[in-house]
Amino acid sequence: MPKVEITIPEHLEMQIAQMVERGEFVNREEAIEDLLSTGIKAYKTSGPIDDEEPAGGGFEDDGMMGHDDEYVF
Repeated sequence: MPKVEITIPEHLEMQIAQMVERGEFVNREEAIEDLLSTGIKAYKTSGPIDDEEPAGGGFEDDGMMGHDDEYVF
């Protein structure tokens, strides 16, 4: 399996660590692989965001926990 190195915001790393601690995943690698896979499947299902959406509207404004760069899977 290919290896990929990524840099993610600390708040995402903390959330992944909490999921592993709660036993939702065996380890970080499994968590990241499963979350990425789920996100890709969701993206394929919903498709790209429509260009006609008003500027500043949509998911970007919602930001979870005050972080605009967080994604929901």
